[in-house]
Amino acid sequence: MFTGIVEAVGRVAALEPAEKGARLRVLAGGLDVADVRIGDSVAVGGCCLTVVAIAGEELDFDVSAETLRCTTGFAVGRSVNLEKALRLADRLGGHLMSGHVDGVGTVTAFSPVAADCGGSWQLEVEAPSALGRFIAVKGSIAVDGVSLTTNAVTAARFTVNLIPHTLAVTTLGTLTVGAKVNLEVDLVARYVERLHQATR
Repeated sequence: MFTGIVEAVGRVAALEPAEKGARLRVLAGGLDVADVRIGDSVAVGGCCLTVVAIAGEELDFDVSAETLRCTTGFAVGRSVNLEKALRLADRLGGHLMSGHVDGVGTVTAFSPVAADCGGSWQLEVEAPSALGRFIAVKGSIAVDGVSLTTNAVTAARFTVNLIPHTLAVTTLGTLTVGAKVNLEVDLVARYVERLHQATR
């Protein structure tokens, strides 16, 4: 489990084909890897991956073909948000996340909030249509592994405000219109939908 509070921004160093998927190597950047062990889970761009090798500040992950199919952001040289798995004693600063990407969205607008002298930006994302029913106004959503609160929702399109701190310590500040982002809807909404289907 994760919280969507990014601990560091890393960089994809390699993505090499492997049997039934790929081997991903990430330079951990400022992530404290002193307590990271082989077999641990790390969210990379919002996607939960298992550490299979460690060499200094380099972390290797095996990525399945299915994960490559339903995510984005693993191109060599790309910056990625990193978060180690939640411990039971940790503060839950964002919202509960599984690191299971539900779909890839597209940035449709990204601009400063004119009335906000504090320097916030508004991000608008078009989610896959199938995810629209899981996205609620003032609800939680993860964009590239960052826990955010939606301000407005229309069909499968939503907007969020990004404060200067978020822009500075995550990859979201570098987004441009047309960029692809990993999305994870609220965990509770996913289970409510499943229960609703079972009682029809």
